[in-house]
Amino acid sequence: MDEVLGIVMGGGRGQRLFPLTKERSKPAVPFAGKYRIIDIPISNCLNSRINKIFVLTQFNSASLNKHVVLTYKFDMFNGGFVDILAAEQTPDSPDWFQGTADAVRQSIKHFARYDVDYIIVLSGDQLYQMDFRKMIKFHEDSGAEITVAAIPVPAEEAGGFGIMKIRGEHQVSAFREKPKPDELAGLRCLVPGATAPGESPREFLASMGIYVFPKELLIRLLSESAAVDFGKELIPEAVQKHNVHAFIFKGYWTDIGTIRSFYEANLGLTTTLPQFNFYHAHAPIYTHPRNLSGSKLNNCSVHQSVITEGCILNGADVKHSIIGVRSRVGAGTTIKNSIVMGADDYETTRQMEENAAARAPNVGIGNHCTIINAIIDKNARIGDNVSIINAHNLQERDEDNYYIRDGIIVVPKGAQIKNGTVI
Repeated sequence: MDEVLGIVMGGGRGQRLFPLTKERSKPAVPFAGKYRIIDIPISNCLNSRINKIFVLTQFNSASLNKHVVLTYKFDMFNGGFVDILAAEQTPDSPDWFQGTADAVRQSIKHFARYDVDYIIVLSGDQLYQMDFRKMIKFHEDSGAEITVAAIPVPAEEAGGFGIMKIRGEHQVSAFREKPKPDELAGLRCLVPGATAPGESPREFLASMGIYVFPKELLIRLLSESAAVDFGKELIPEAVQKHNVHAFIFKGYWTDIGTIRSFYEANLGLTTTLPQFNFYHAHAPIYTHPRNLSGSKLNNCSVHQSVITEGCILNGADVKHSIIGVRSRVGAGTTIKNSIVMGADDYETTRQMEENAAARAPNVGIGNHCTIINAIIDKNARIGDNVSIINAHNLQERDEDNYYIRDGIIVVPKGAQIKNGTVI
């Protein structure tokens, strides 16, 4: 779609996803064993034939920038690109990005010159598959000035989103960012077929953080308004002055904003028929090609799990888990309901000998370990006879080499857990 340019928000500090965001931005967090979260919105664009894409970045952006640059390359005849627009201080804009709308405002000089009709603004930390061509067609057919993608949610989730009320079939008449419980009654909106049997009624329309603007209108709105955030300010302001419509999406969508949502979104991929389809022949998810060999499993028992490429598992028992690229798992180790992100490189024989001399574990998971309900970040070193099981059933805890969030143990990137440790 030559008439559409995509802008993907690279995310803020991602504090609710800490410690996974300790050294990287939220969209750069590894996902499903071999991808990064940023691969989802970029792949949705490419599968929708949108091949002019800017990714706006600011916090902890080095790994995200590297991943995008190495992954998304187009030949000179394609005319497409995926470019990084990093926050920069200039005489005209001396401040860093203050919010999503401000980030796009400060980037106008970079995208205004492109001859496109529409700008589609996307979040960089959500899991969903959408053909944006359908949303663009809806925008054109409805006569909307601005279109916001919306998804029906139940009352217990509504307080965490921007909630819209519509008149008629699609026109937005009100927009409240994270409304309080006493505000919800006036925002109820019944969408036929939105609630599956046995579910809580999905009576509220939540913004997905996906917006379609005519390019010139977006530039004008950002130039005339002091709004720094789309959901909190710009869209509520626009509802009062412009014809804003809701494009109602009824597929699978989740906001990967917390450790719990990240954990559940990953493990949801191990089910027989996952709600998110990485095996879609006509809408693949793209990522950095690594040219790794197939995984080697010696005398292992694997149930309802995803084992990515380049792994070496010896006598392991793996259940309902994700095993990321280049993972090494020792004999007699049990991994259950867990995410192991793998490693950036393989250790050489000499490095392993040096580890042994220093009594340090190798990168990976040692022998006779038990790992349950945990997230093991990249390049972690788990020794032998280690139990990561939340033995005291804690909900929150911060330690030097592990954290507990919502009952889930998170071993951060590069952390070392010594032989015999029980967590």
